[in-house]
Amino acid sequence: MHRIFGMPVASVYPLYVTKLAKKGRTQEELDEVIAWLTGFDRAELQRHLDAQTTFADFFAAATLNPAADRITGVICGMRVEEIEDPLMQKIRYLDKLVDELARGKAMEKVLRGA
Repeated sequence: MHRIFGMPVASVYPLYVTKLAKKGRTQEELDEVIAWLTGFDRAELQRHLDAQTTFADFFAAATLNPAADRITGVICGMRVEEIEDPLMQKIRYLDKLVDELARGKAMEKVLRGA
């Protein structure tokens, strides 16, 4: 089991916010990406953050967007579409979406045309 599986999402969330803010993107955009990927609205996301939900439990409670399999490319030196562990793949999907936002990609493209 990877160490990140037991890590609270709340410990990584501020890092995402900071990364995006440095690139001129907003927390609201981050929340929109998380909502698209997981199905969590802002209140549900906040409950998970407040409860210190681990990545394993966070994604177990999520309803993954059916278009998530259209997230492709390299993150942390690995092609996300080739990651075999389903939980690690979901975590890397989120990382990939955050990276795309940070690179200035249009929200419509980040959300795969949704």
